[in-house]
Amino acid sequence: MKKIALIGSTGSIGRQVLNCVDRHPDKFKIVSLSAGSNAKLLAEQIEKYKPEIATLTNPENASLIKSINSTTLYFGENSMEHAITTDCDIVVVSVVGFCGLKCVLKSIEMDKTVALANKEALVAGGKLVTDLLKKHPKAKLLPVDSEHSAIWQSLGLDKDRPFKKLILTASGGAFRDKTYEELKSVTASDALKHPNWLMGDKITVDCATMMNKGLEVMEAMWLFNCPLEKIEVIIHPESIIHSMVEYDDSAVVCQLAYPSMEIPIQLALSYPDRLKTDVESYDFLSKNLTFRKVDLDKYPCFKLALESAKLGDNYPCALSAANEVAVHLFLKGLIPYLSIYDYVLYALEKTVRREVTLENLLETDALARSFVLEKYKGDLND
Repeated sequence: MKKIALIGSTGSIGRQVLNCVDRHPDKFKIVSLSAGSNAKLLAEQIEKYKPEIATLTNPENASLIKSINSTTLYFGENSMEHAITTDCDIVVVSVVGFCGLKCVLKSIEMDKTVALANKEALVAGGKLVTDLLKKHPKAKLLPVDSEHSAIWQSLGLDKDRPFKKLILTASGGAFRDKTYEELKSVTASDALKHPNWLMGDKITVDCATMMNKGLEVMEAMWLFNCPLEKIEVIIHPESIIHSMVEYDDSAVVCQLAYPSMEIPIQLALSYPDRLKTDVESYDFLSKNLTFRKVDLDKYPCFKLALESAKLGDNYPCALSAANEVAVHLFLKGLIPYLSIYDYVLYALEKTVRREVTLENLLETDALARSFVLEKYKGDLND
């Protein structure tokens, strides 16, 4: 029986983690739950799973949590770290944003296995995470993202296995068949109509801009100790092949399945074992698999992410933070879709290179967010 601390229990990934627990109650037990602001759903989860600890970052709706049984509650900005209990076996970090980095670092310091579904932890703090893993060899970092799980599986679940190249696949998002001219008038509701995957709003917009794929490139660099030049990205509209590994003999190994996060989530929980899922077996006669080159003119955010990866240090942190705020403005209908790139670029151009320390990253994150808002206010006054 593996004991799970679930950081981000009310989000899309968190809810699917709980589905895995429901499917295999003899294998998994929830010992802690952590949510951001969805107090109502958290209360329902507490009632069902009866964790030892539950936390809520935004306490405004804390009154909705009425029945807590024997669960200890924590509230406030840093409360989620209380969910990393001494007796848990796996910490699932599935929150969105820079806040996930602290949870990853604390989990590693406590020699825990981390199932990582938070991009910012490695995009911004990859050096901190990998350096700390070297000091805590008992700790493990397992990928939950479908692309990185696919690479891990194609490496035979051995992240240290030598390879020639990593090939990340991308769906191309909601606008993959639109022209650049058509992108000038798209709305947030249009961006959220992903053709293959059901995800949270922010990541769905990131898929449309392909910023998400740029962040995944940086994740792959840290997860698999891989230089940028050994990573290739191709658009694969069907989202059946989730990523590939090319070896020195030019053999390519891939992992494929119908688009579902069940497989990578459950594998991170059950590793090294594989358990039954509810995913349908793939029918090889059902459709053709196609591939396209990434159009950098159509996806400037992806190009910007690669440029940030080359710059290194705190620039990926600034990119991620600025993008988070810009996407929020777009989702609120306050800026047009194509302006997401302009706002992130503005923040990057104002970023000053800093050594990668937690303190510097916290400052970089805050400044990048302020730069986006600074530009937004300036644009309003023009």
